[in-house]
Amino acid sequence: MWNNNSINPNKIVNVNFEESLSIFVTNNGDIYYDSGDSNGRVDKWISNTNSFVNVMNVNSECSGLFIDINDTLYCSMIFDHKIVKRWLNDSKMISTTAAGSGIPGSASNELSYPRGIFVDLNFDLYVADCDNNRIQLFKSGELNGTTIVGRGSSNDIIPLFCPSGIVLDADKNLFIVDQWNHRIIRSGSNDIQCIIGCSG
Repeated sequence: MWNNNSINPNKIVNVNFEESLSIFVTNNGDIYYDSGDSNGRVDKWISNTNSFVNVMNVNSECSGLFIDINDTLYCSMIFDHKIVKRWLNDSKMISTTAAGSGIPGSASNELSYPRGIFVDLNFDLYVADCDNNRIQLFKSGELNGTTIVGRGSSNDIIPLFCPSGIVLDADKNLFIVDQWNHRIIRSGSNDIQCIIGCSG
């Protein structure tokens, strides 16, 4: 781990990330990481004690992890075609479905190989729905999503090819890793454009 503006690491974490598909780092430096399909869980490395703890049991690798402002952990279960969530302050290891039916598909309540996820301050869930080449928005508490970018949306000006990562900034601009087109797309309230890896 590095401090800002430093080229020398101030801490080395000894953990096997060989099968990990995703991580999420909190403001206090704790690291949540997908522990791989063989382990079937999400683990947390606690920075101030240099210790590890299991925080979620899953049936599939988490291709995306996110923790919202209410301390709810979300896992994008790529091979189970759904997003699950768990409130971290609950002692019970119970996860519930946040999006997707568990069956691959393109209906409003379905996902197909979901990847990156983002949850905004309103607890709305954004999903990079890789195999459907679209970004789905699930309003807080809703299991039916709306396609906001990509195939099937009114904003399909720039076709996506397996979106795999998404970040929403403070101005509501959505930045999308368009994986197999090898580029970054920005989608705002008034336009959508390629910003990195663009040709022509």
